Amino acid sequence: MKIYSWNMLYRNRELDRALAFITQSDFDIFCLQEVPEEFLKRLQVLPCSIVSRVDTEKLLSSAMVSMFNVVLSRHPIRAQGEIPFPDYWPLLPWYTRLFVRFMPSQLFSKIRNRGGLYADITVNETSLRVFNLHLILAQPAWRLKEFETAMAERDASRPTIVCGDFNTLQKPHITPLNWILGSGLSDALLYNRERTHIERRFVEHRLTNALAGGITHPLSQSQLDHILVSHSFSIKHAEVLPDRIGSDHHPIRVEVE
Repeated sequence: MKIYSWNMLYRNRELDRALAFITQSDFDIFCLQEVPEEFLKRLQVLPCSIVSRVDTEKLLSSAMVSMFNVVLSRHPIRAQGEIPFPDYWPLLPWYTRLFVRFMPSQLFSKIRNRGGLYADITVNETSLRVFNLHLILAQPAWRLKEFETAMAERDASRPTIVCGDFNTLQKPHITPLNWILGSGLSDALLYNRERTHIERRFVEHRLTNALAGGITHPLSQSQLDHILVSHSFSIKHAEVLPDRIGSDHHPIRVEVE
């Protein structure tokens, strides 16, 4: 079984190439984050099962822009569920709100209606639960809380796959963003602490990070994008694909049996 995950960037300007990449990929399951609304309509006519949920609504200066989390499957999707995430805006310190206000809205803006989703997929008579998550770019503690909120929806009786952009920052040049976005100074200085904490949670949930140590986002030089699989799977191959196809994230691919 071949699993893909990709944050395609809501302002991607290479949508024709992105569609060709998705349709020509040999996927069984393809999880997408930051899918533009107009692109979702193109995905909905593909010959596969599809479920979606609003990833984020960005409140730009001129309009509100919706982007979506999407799960595509070559196998039947029997059920789906939503995982709403909190609205953190009232909890942000004044300097973070000021930073967001004066930054270009395409990069940082006020957001609302965030959430992830899961899909129950039947593969060869086995029922899997597949999660698609895009965790908050703010405090590491909030990201971890969102991950745990999603894992509360995990069904221990069935194999689990968790895909998505976790926004885990782990390099000294990028972790100051944690402080700018409202976290404590220690989350900026102790740059590898978040990675250590979340990897510990993977182990406790009996999930394997198939691309551990990989870099999926060139600017942050971090593994933002993940495909986690439960121990019932055997990992045959895992890779970060080189072509970003108009996104700031690399697509990732894992093959399991």
